[in-house]
Amino acid sequence: MYRIVLAGTGIPLHEGPLGARCVGEEFAHRPWHKNVSCNWDGSRLILQADNDFDSDGLALMDEFSDAISACLKDVGNGSIVVQSITELPTD
Repeated sequence: MYRIVLAGTGIPLHEGPLGARCVGEEFAHRPWHKNVSCNWDGSRLILQADNDFDSDGLALMDEFSDAISACLKDVGNGSIVVQSITELPTD
């Protein structure tokens, strides 16, 4: 299992808090990701999720991009970067 943390930049300040809630709701419909949270840190959207297949975070990054596009109107020229990937211990 991997815990992946991504950061999305280029989000307008006025859309950040609502965007974080909307993205979080989008991921509620994606049960292959567990323990999902999306927060606005004042300048970036931070998405954290656990899954058992995405060792490089690229699948989550693609879905995060789709969710941002679905939830926000004025995204601009932002980017998404992998902040961290932690392999979680298995039972």
